[in-house]
Amino acid sequence: MTKLAILGASCHGKVVADAAFESGAWDEIVFFDDAYPDKKKLECWTVIGSTLDLIIDLNNYHVIVAIGDNKTRFKKQAVLEANGAVIATVIHPKSTVSSFSTIEQGSVVMAGAIVNAFSYISKSCIVNSNSVIEHDCFLGCGVHISPNASLAGGVKIGNMSWVGIASCVRELISIGESIIIGAGSVVVKNVFIKGVYVGNPLRQIE
Repeated sequence: MTKLAILGASCHGKVVADAAFESGAWDEIVFFDDAYPDKKKLECWTVIGSTLDLIIDLNNYHVIVAIGDNKTRFKKQAVLEANGAVIATVIHPKSTVSSFSTIEQGSVVMAGAIVNAFSYISKSCIVNSNSVIEHDCFLGCGVHISPNASLAGGVKIGNMSWVGIASCVRELISIGESIIIGAGSVVVKNVFIKGVYVGNPLRQIE
């Protein structure tokens, strides 16, 4: 029996669990969360322990971290890897992922998302519902591409950055590390200075 442990019994955890269930790759799905034992249930799934409990019991599971905050998700995955966890990758069966793309461990690709040929998705990324990652894109570790966001060909996104819902990034653009692109923004120039950016034309607000 193949069992999946999801660390993070959150709203994001629900959709990761749903994608994992729909994929049919695991016979059993359970949650771990640091709110345990106060939290023992997430919808139809059981929360059976904390991060420490999971580390003690790692040999029984494939593991994925389902925490929305990029840095927290990546750090939790690093701790699990250091303790010998087998890190899972979850790909919803209603996504379209090229056989010529690469999806590293701990990343999730949600329903309706497209990852085209020769794109590279690094560790602990979220490629959310109906987002588009065109050919030859590169996503660094811990990146989140929000629902309906689109990256044209050859876009590079640095570690821990977040592209907001329904945003568009022009071909061959580079976005640096720890940058937030707000909802509905249009990115037509490279962005390297850490901060929060919104709008069309894009401007920095934080």
